[in-house]
Amino acid sequence: MRPLIDAPSLARLRGQAVILDVRWRLGGPPGFEAYRAGHIPGAVYVDLDAELAGAPGEGGRHPLPTAGDFEAAMRRAGVDDDSIVVVYDDADATSAARAWWCLRYFGHPRVRVLDGGFTAWTRAGLPVETEDAAPKPGGFTARPGALPVVDAEGAAALAKAGVLLDARAAERFRGEVEPVDPVAGHIPGAVSAPTWANVGGDGRFLPAEVLRERFAALGATDAADVAVYCGSGVTAAHEILALTLAGVPAALYPGSWSAWVTDPSRPVATGP
Repeated sequence: MRPLIDAPSLARLRGQAVILDVRWRLGGPPGFEAYRAGHIPGAVYVDLDAELAGAPGEGGRHPLPTAGDFEAAMRRAGVDDDSIVVVYDDADATSAARAWWCLRYFGHPRVRVLDGGFTAWTRAGLPVETEDAAPKPGGFTARPGALPVVDAEGAAALAKAGVLLDARAAERFRGEVEPVDPVAGHIPGAVSAPTWANVGGDGRFLPAEVLRERFAALGATDAADVAVYCGSGVTAAHEILALTLAGVPAALYPGSWSAWVTDPSRPVATGP
């Protein structure tokens, strides 16, 4: 199944798909407030912090949820094993891609991201509702491992022998600023690849051929071993979605920088 769907296509599919609203911003305000103010009819709100991540700790700020917790969250949202699932956020898929990646990782193949998000939906003049959805419980079974992941050791190895992309803003990569984590910098050998460069001004992904050229210039091709990290594993999923569109398989380092810096013995690099 193609990873993206546009707003008119989703409008035609509505009623045949489970739609998940994954609006979220680091530091708030809560995405549920935006959902209550207006959402795609029938969409179910999914809380990224509570349902698409485990408890913060040594595994980082947004470690992967357990299979049991994720399964329960998706069942509450009405997801079955054979459901078509469409996920969306405000516009650029930064948080929707986390839901896409989690569903794929836990074995659900039929999931798509609304390209351009809720903004594209409203700009198309499509209907919006404010009532909370009350889906019938689903029967989804989580089977982890359908997408590749690496741990800190694996990320360090790929930084030397493969391609390790850092999806954070370039100034965070260089260690000039660090608004969230206690240590600034990047994993030695990583390549800066800010995820904002995967989308246009309207929040939609750039064409596949443009993305392919972008990643090839960074050394990330289908002939290389590629992994991605960010601050806590959220925007890295967005980068993996972009790489998927470009035809480049890539693994996720779920703990990302927030997990890397929990061990003071791990090296830190700064600068370009």
